[in-house]
Amino acid sequence: MKKYARQSKILELIENNEIETQEDLADHLKRLKIDVTQATVSRDIRELRLVKVLSSTGKYKYAPIGQSTEGTTDRLIKIFKNSIISVNIAGHMLVVKTLPGAAQICASAVDSLGMEEIAGSIAGDDTIFVAISDIDKVKEIAQTLQKLLS
Repeated sequence: MKKYARQSKILELIENNEIETQEDLADHLKRLKIDVTQATVSRDIRELRLVKVLSSTGKYKYAPIGQSTEGTTDRLIKIFKNSIISVNIAGHMLVVKTLPGAAQICASAVDSLGMEEIAGSIAGDDTIFVAISDIDKVKEIAQTLQKLLS
């Protein structure tokens, strides 16, 4: 499995589960048939800049560092650049096709841009739907995303 797809799954796992240790994360990945070593998990945690935060249950779990930090945003944009196949307009929405397994992390990159015209995004495995609040801005947002690719 490609690094970006694996890292996307990691972000998905930590969003949906309280993962306390690298071993827990490796076990979750292995249940998804993603074979990883402890060194790979450790490197992914560092590259994704995951930190341990106190959960609502009082346990510590992995979470992404605030998206507003420049290093994280730069990393997300780099992943976005390397994973996007196409950006197409569909009414008030953009349909962004990605490499398999990369949609979640690429949607995080779109969200990190902080563009008020973007109402929200929904990501599957290889497709992102980006809702644009003003239909007159759809083309402009599509062009902005295209510029990120160059």
